[in-house]
Amino acid sequence: MPVPPTPTPDQTTSSLRSPRDPVPPQQRGLLTEQIARRLEHDIRSGDIAVGAKLPSERELAIQFGASRNVVREVLRRLEAQSLIEVAPGRGSFVSEHSSAQARGYDALYRAERPTARHLIEARIPLEVEIIGLATERATEADIAAMTVANDILLTAQDVVTQARADLDFHDAIAAASGNPVLRIMLSSISGMMFEMMLRSNSDPSIGEPGVPHHPEILEAVKARDVDLARHRMREHLSLGLRTYGADLDVSLDVMATRHIETLLRGQQGG
Repeated sequence: MPVPPTPTPDQTTSSLRSPRDPVPPQQRGLLTEQIARRLEHDIRSGDIAVGAKLPSERELAIQFGASRNVVREVLRRLEAQSLIEVAPGRGSFVSEHSSAQARGYDALYRAERPTARHLIEARIPLEVEIIGLATERATEADIAAMTVANDILLTAQDVVTQARADLDFHDAIAAASGNPVLRIMLSSISGMMFEMMLRSNSDPSIGEPGVPHHPEILEAVKARDVDLARHRMREHLSLGLRTYGADLDVSLDVMATRHIETLLRGQQGG
């Protein structure tokens, strides 16, 4: 019988953490993203075949150097995306629907290896139009939803929570536009937007003085100032063109993977 590989020190530490020594929330979120991205890639690419059984929670925890709680979060995410099916008492299996899922818009976009520049160029005309309509049409409930997302973003202590709140803010604006087609169009690129938001919310240069950000955009919506809202959204989205440097023309998949790994190393080193 082959001898299983010896876990690295990081893996041993992660797999033996006790409930009284949990992974810090900010690290747990990043680990979840990192592991989920790897498994998603392997399933979508066919490296893990339809019907194949995934390793057990314990085996995945050792393989990725993570706690079993993190692995459970990853499996829940994959199940929610219809990439796996969990059979109680038997394990997790790659879903027969995963091949259809892989033909979704997100997979089509990624097949072309889009960069941050490509995504920004697509978001500017789309979201400038969306914010104009939202400023005209937003109800009090719409504005309340934007405010909640903005408040979470401003107070969150980890980049994953910040990125999710960032995405929720832009989705709330799309909902307020009253145009379901525009909202679905924005939703189709939300996975790539989330990856950029992880990068943006952990980069001090994104806080460039004088550049309109969410509070200023929200202020313009509340004032029903369409021209100002459109201008502020354009300036907000254009910021990455000035601050991303070499990352601007790197594949989003590569950029996101590299950035998550850098953040994890920084947190583990701290």
